[in-house]
Amino acid sequence: MLDQFRPAGAGSQVDFSYFGGAESLLEGKQRSPRRTEVPKPTDKDDGQSYPALPQDPSDFLWLMTEEPHRTRRLEIMKAHPEVTKLMGHEPLTKYVVLAVVALQLGVAIYLRHTRPLSPIFIFLAYTIGGTANHNLFLAIHEITHNLAFRGVNANKALAIFANLPIGVPYSASFKKYHIEHHKHLGEDGIDTDLPSRLELVCLNNVLGKTFFASFQIFFYAIRPGFVRTQTPTIWHLINIVVELTFNVLFAKIFGISSLMYLVLSSFFAGSLHPCAGHFIAEHYLWDGLEQETYSYYGPLNVLAYNVGYHNEHHDFPSVPWTRLPALRALAPEFYDTIPSHPSWPMVIVNFIRDREVGMFARAKRVGKGIKKEEVEEAKVDKSS
Repeated sequence: MLDQFRPAGAGSQVDFSYFGGAESLLEGKQRSPRRTEVPKPTDKDDGQSYPALPQDPSDFLWLMTEEPHRTRRLEIMKAHPEVTKLMGHEPLTKYVVLAVVALQLGVAIYLRHTRPLSPIFIFLAYTIGGTANHNLFLAIHEITHNLAFRGVNANKALAIFANLPIGVPYSASFKKYHIEHHKHLGEDGIDTDLPSRLELVCLNNVLGKTFFASFQIFFYAIRPGFVRTQTPTIWHLINIVVELTFNVLFAKIFGISSLMYLVLSSFFAGSLHPCAGHFIAEHYLWDGLEQETYSYYGPLNVLAYNVGYHNEHHDFPSVPWTRLPALRALAPEFYDTIPSHPSWPMVIVNFIRDREVGMFARAKRVGKGIKKEEVEEAKVDKSS
């Protein structure tokens, strides 16, 4: 019976000593269909068979290896030196941000006389509001990499503007946490994208995973403060003052319902929303693979600044969203053989119901500390 679970290309025997007891998940049970696919199948991975046995659900996957993106970046730059032509800011970003902010404020004003719990209010907050605010989350993500303008301060100011319809000031703090996520992918105590041990213990079941997927926005908002506090800067203060002032004035002029629409939109944007599948898709481990980053190449990228091209983004954070498809096309021998997700909405469904994936399905490394980088970043903040 174990033949159907054998990694592709494996021999007649499987040495279970490599799998940390996870083979017990297979005893007397049928394994779920494979969740990821390979755009260009290889002898090593045909995109249909399971390439590995399940991960042990009792702990995170602790790795001693270096994060993979730096290595692949160097290999791609050696094979395709013209990749540097794709780097640089994207002028279109500021216009998209302006349009989406205008859309959100327009819908909020339209609903100023509508009861917040009415069907039309909830429907518009989920469909239009959730999609628009999720787009603004990812606009701030894009701007965090200084890809909207050439100057650092102009990017920080645009991020604060994009933050307005979200209701909660977070663009300034997100910048530092996200840059650390790139530089220290998977490092425990530094990468705040990683679930905590408490989350593993409390949420590692169907009910817990449903709760996590429904309230992702709160986990990503609250967890960083417990894992790694930041030293406030002038931009944190500006972000808070601008956002709170906007909220008070907006509610005073257009009514509390309009402000509630914006806040509810942010909740839906980070909850059981089709676009929110990318939060789980990007770095959770799937199919027993020790692969830390997954891409998604489907149509929802149109609404999400191509964040589905996530391997490409981590390999080259200086390539803007409009050129990520070109990056993949430039180096297909690197990207088309990497397992990817076919659907963001199904990622949420599979995350909740699949016993092979859960809060444990993240790769971690022992944090090395970043005191030197903190000093350098403090210098940059003061100079800007």
